[in-house]
Amino acid sequence: MKNQMKGLNITIPYKKKIINYIDLININLLKLESINTVKILSKITIGYNTDIYGFENSFKFKRKSYIANALLLGNGGVSQSIIFVLNKLGIKYIVASRNKYTKYCILYSEISINLINNYNTIINCTPLGTYPNINICPNIPYMNISNKYYLYDLVYNPKDTLFLKIGKKKGSIINNGINMLYLQANLSWKIWDKIFYSSIYERILQI
Repeated sequence: MKNQMKGLNITIPYKKKIINYIDLININLLKLESINTVKILSKITIGYNTDIYGFENSFKFKRKSYIANALLLGNGGVSQSIIFVLNKLGIKYIVASRNKYTKYCILYSEISINLINNYNTIINCTPLGTYPNINICPNIPYMNISNKYYLYDLVYNPKDTLFLKIGKKKGSIINNGINMLYLQANLSWKIWDKIFYSSIYERILQI
């Protein structure tokens, strides 16, 4: 079966755990601790992260004027890909988590109205709101959300999560994770289709 497979896409919660089973990973991706695409060759496996490409290209197509300081909800494997892109784009961010692990991290209980006022881009990196649990959403103060905000939810099933429905009702620009899913998947297919020393391989690893 292994010889018949060209590769795999990895989803949560295995994007970090899969690293221990991969033979070759770019050092930058190793530091990122998030692998979502695996290429299988005859004798080795190679790890990639196409989430970076998928998020960056789905995130920027909305009105750029909405993208200012970003508040990330959740610090799982995919959040590291989001942080990589935000750093690349020069967007200041802060991460809300159940535990403080860096100076850029706060607890969910610390998300106040004043903090929301300073972060008009809010990105949900948690699975909250995913089908069938469609009636839940991240616990943040939504009262000050307005048409000056950009809400991005990595969840794509359902299309409009409760998080996005609230934003839409308040006039915010909203975006779900379906375009990110398609973009990363298309890139994954290109990786699986190329030989080991292909140009696509070189480009993806030189992040």
